[in-house]
This record gives sequence, structure tokens and C-alpha cells, in this order.
Amino acid sequence: MATPVSSRPPSNRFLGNSDSNNLEVHDLRNENRNCQISEILRAGNAVVFSPDTLQQARSEGYDPCHWCLSGSTR
Repeated sequence: MATPVSSRPPSNRFLGNSDSNNLEVHDLRNENRNCQISEILRAGNAVVFSPDTLQQARSEGYDPCHWCLSGSTR
């Protein structure tokens, strides 16, 4: 289940962008400057997943980021 966060989570690997036009999941261990994590946090669109897995994020409808993960369907 996705949970909103207001700052970069210290131990989570995956961070989602909950903007309804951009449901995207990012890998914070492979972050690319194009991911724009700061902007996602600033906009209040950041969520983390429980469990903290790519599989969980995808099951909730989040698409992998083109820059930090492979397999984007966009």
C-alpha cells in the first residue's frame, strides 16, 4: 500500500510519484538527475510502498521510471 511522504525516506528503495498524470516509481539506489525526485517531494506527490518492492509498486499501477529502472510501458 502506498503511503504519502513529505521528505526523502531514509531507508526505502522505491519512491512513487502519485501525480495522477504520472504514476511512476523510482529506484532511489539508482537515481538519475532526470528523475527529479526533489520536484516530486516539493509537489507533495511522493509515496513509499509497503512492502518496499518494485513488484508492490507495479501492482498498485505505478510504471517504472525510464531513467532509473527499465521496463517502462510509456
